[in-house]
Amino acid sequence: MRLVSDWQQFRDEVSWFLGPGEGAEVGMARPWAREPIAGLPELSALLASATVTPVSVGDTAFELLAWGSSGRRRGWLCHLPRDADSDRIVQTHKSFWKVCGGIVERFGEPSSWWINQNEVLTAAATQVRVADVLNDYAWIWEDDGLQIAINPDDYYAVAVEANGNLTLAHREDGRLLLFAPDHSFAGVTPVAGSPPYSLLTIDEVPDLKTWIEACASAWRHQ
Repeated sequence: MRLVSDWQQFRDEVSWFLGPGEGAEVGMARPWAREPIAGLPELSALLASATVTPVSVGDTAFELLAWGSSGRRRGWLCHLPRDADSDRIVQTHKSFWKVCGGIVERFGEPSSWWINQNEVLTAAATQVRVADVLNDYAWIWEDDGLQIAINPDDYYAVAVEANGNLTLAHREDGRLLLFAPDHSFAGVTPVAGSPPYSLLTIDEVPDLKTWIEACASAWRHQ
């Protein structure tokens, strides 16, 4: 039986990734060979089982990380690792970037907090102007006679959902919030002083480290 490459399986499922006239240069697949990420054992175990395929689209380089049996492959299309020492982001995120620059597409996806996200732990996500987004939605609070319940500058986006919802992490301690004016999530609680469809905490996922580990566990075990 002919084995189908990870890249071909990715393309079969994520058919929209390359636009009209676009092509990709695809390198040889190789085993993951980077060090474990301190404090993230579930993610480290998942990555240790991955195969890495270099992919370039124009001037942009990616890595396709994939794992699983030949009939049940799944994985992420990622940016290359990046140096985050000077970035004002939480240390867990800096450690993640040392081995992976963030996820832009996925295939074979299980249910997790990463589903339906356009950007997960990418530099593009961190550049979203959280204050501008919240100010655009200030009417959600004002309609209830409230004010925005956080200082937006204390948080940055770690994920951007296709419908515009944001997952936010506190820059110092990694506390996690969802800004989700359009959601049907279970297991979330409005932040004190916020209406139901605005700022939320995830009941069992209080911070960035737990969020990454919970999602890695879903990818590894589901």
